[in-house]
Amino acid sequence: MIIVSDKAKERILELKQEEGRKDNENIRVSVKGGGCSGLMYDLGFDENIADSDKVFEDNGIKILVDKKSLLYLAGTTLEFTDGLNGKGFQFVNPNASRTCGCGESFAI
Repeated sequence: MIIVSDKAKERILELKQEEGRKDNENIRVSVKGGGCSGLMYDLGFDENIADSDKVFEDNGIKILVDKKSLLYLAGTTLEFTDGLNGKGFQFVNPNASRTCGCGESFAI
């Protein structure tokens, strides 16, 4: 399961409206190879749900995750910060043994 914080939910809904997204577009979270720690998070809108996707809903936000990525993301919290030290979505991943300074890549 992936948890969505209140601030992340707020920002997702704002982005949907700003970008003119359809109501049936959900958040897709995946993990890809790359980044300075070996694995990178990928976050975007997607209206297509594959048969192999795992679908979660938390805090009113529907999240799609492919099977491979689910192994790396179980228990992760999606946060949003807009402070002086940076702005954007952040993943709080209990499975990560190491993360890079920017928080966009990690290792298991």
